Amino acid sequence: MSNNLTASLTFPEGHSLKSLDFPVGLFINNEYSPASGGETIEVRAPAFDKVIAHVPRGTAEDVDRAVEAAQKAYDTVWGERCPGHKRGKLLMQLADLFEQHVEQLASIEALDNGKAYNIAKAFDVSEAAACLRYYGGWADKEHGKVIEVDNSKMAITKHEPIGVIGQIIPWNFPLLMFAWKLGPALACGNCIVIKVAETTPLSAFYATQLIAKVFPPGVVNVVTGYGNEVGAAISGHMKILKVAFTGSTLVGRTIMQAAAKSNLKPVTLELGGKSPNIIFDDADMEQAVSWSAFGLFFNAGQCCCAGSRIFVQESIYDEFLEKLTAKVKSMKVGQPFAADSFVGPATSKLQFDRITAHIQSGKDEGAKVHVGGNRHGDEGYFIEPTIFTDVTPNMRIAQEEIFGPVLVVQKFKDESDVVAKANDTMYGLAAAIFSRDISRAMRIANSVHAGTVWLNCYNQLNSQVPFGGFKQSGIGRELGSYALHNYTAVKAIHINLSQPNPL
Repeated sequence: MSNNLTASLTFPEGHSLKSLDFPVGLFINNEYSPASGGETIEVRAPAFDKVIAHVPRGTAEDVDRAVEAAQKAYDTVWGERCPGHKRGKLLMQLADLFEQHVEQLASIEALDNGKAYNIAKAFDVSEAAACLRYYGGWADKEHGKVIEVDNSKMAITKHEPIGVIGQIIPWNFPLLMFAWKLGPALACGNCIVIKVAETTPLSAFYATQLIAKVFPPGVVNVVTGYGNEVGAAISGHMKILKVAFTGSTLVGRTIMQAAAKSNLKPVTLELGGKSPNIIFDDADMEQAVSWSAFGLFFNAGQCCCAGSRIFVQESIYDEFLEKLTAKVKSMKVGQPFAADSFVGPATSKLQFDRITAHIQSGKDEGAKVHVGGNRHGDEGYFIEPTIFTDVTPNMRIAQEEIFGPVLVVQKFKDESDVVAKANDTMYGLAAAIFSRDISRAMRIANSVHAGTVWLNCYNQLNSQVPFGGFKQSGIGRELGSYALHNYTAVKAIHINLSQPNPL
């Protein structure tokens, strides 16, 4: 295997792993290969701004190879040729392997993505394994119905796999998004061609070694490359019969157009958000402050559902802001392998520049920087946790998804006022409400246009519970039984029992 198909990672002194070597070639048919054009892409560690690996720059030709392998597997060993209970067993075996390799996967995630190692280990890897295991349990339970028609005939429905599925995942939760996509698609019997983010591909490549131990060749194929090359090839491919994407709303529109122009393939999209977090005057103050800080600064604010707009009832605004300020200042911004780190870096130079441009726009438009607002340190892509006050609804920082550690705090008067402000966005992914009055909390939950609403908590995600958005936050749902609907084709079969020929 040539050097450009291997990642050789070195971890900081004192970490449990000293180094790790694993293949990073295009994973097609359970084999590794370079890109057809022979080009590679640099992978940088965002905490140190150093090149740590090179991965293949895939092309449309490579996507064709992956689709061919997936189609062959679907036609010969997978789909309805592999019963659901066997598919479920394989998914559970992969979940077990994720847990057995938790140290390696979490270490790669911390180095490649920049998130804290302890968080990657406790959340990202463990939840990825839980997701695979959950869908392993569904694999033999997604079936059709017998439908009553009349005494002379009957009808049944079958839930069949679609075939070859194209999937495109983002860089903020690389391994977890990998599992979110693979789980339901494989449980339903589909074969996969998945593009992982070129900036954070390494945990998925390590996972391909585990996949090759469990699944037949061609069932899962992983291609790296740029969105306008590999992503576009997947979205417009005539033999890919469904595409699923997680990422920005702008790119989601492009994927939807490409899918429509090719073979009218169905599309599911989990897109951006500008989620409101509503704090009423009867909220448990300590609870509201802690969850609000977690709701935005978890993963350095690089969450599509981050609670980036906090609305606080006027009578408690000053007290809440004071306590939130203290909480935010206590959070450790630091290197991913430091034991007490919570806020990591932006995951790439491009993302760092986008976040800092939004911070500058807030300053230029007259918002007040209450906390932070600057680069943190002089190494890597760290940004100080930032709180803006004196924000008006028309400002960019109040309307646009920043996808970084930047929070805007605003006042509200009453229920009608806060509902109007919360819904004043093109997004509708998530929301949170803090109140001891459950009746009021439920009234607001029913009035907010969001696919997920948390009451007295934030960022709680479970494999059993659907996740997705309203409005321009996407189409379809991830997780839960709802995700299975994205990966099955419903066939109706009419059976004549005693109905005479009509002619």
